[in-house]
Amino acid sequence: MFRFHVFYFLLSMALLGLEVFIGGYMHDSIIRPYGGDFLVVILLYCLIRSFWDLPVVLTAVSVLLFSYLVETSQYFRLADHLGFKRPSLARILLGSYFTWTDILSYTLGILSVVGVETWIKKGHLRLYNHRNK
Repeated sequence: MFRFHVFYFLLSMALLGLEVFIGGYMHDSIIRPYGGDFLVVILLYCLIRSFWDLPVVLTAVSVLLFSYLVETSQYFRLADHLGFKRPSLARILLGSYFTWTDILSYTLGILSVVGVETWIKKGHLRLYNHRNK
């Protein structure tokens, strides 16, 4: 079940760099609020696939449910109840403000992952030795 896959790892590191750039330097009304949420689920998916040989759909659904759980914790203001003050890493990771557009962004990100993985599996793109289950 454990295996290191360099393609997914490099992709996750590139996405992490892009997320840091968006968080630090983008102060617009589209890319920062929506693009970051769209990309974070792709980042998590790639990071998991970097180390574990899990089926695409299982991994994608797990990441999506996790992101929904984090967003739901924002609705209930979990960071406030746990006493995390600004700025703190825990507060940044948990977030503090629920929005339905975040749910939509996560969903679109995971749908994109499944779409690209399906496209690759059908042989349309051969960047690496892709082994889906």
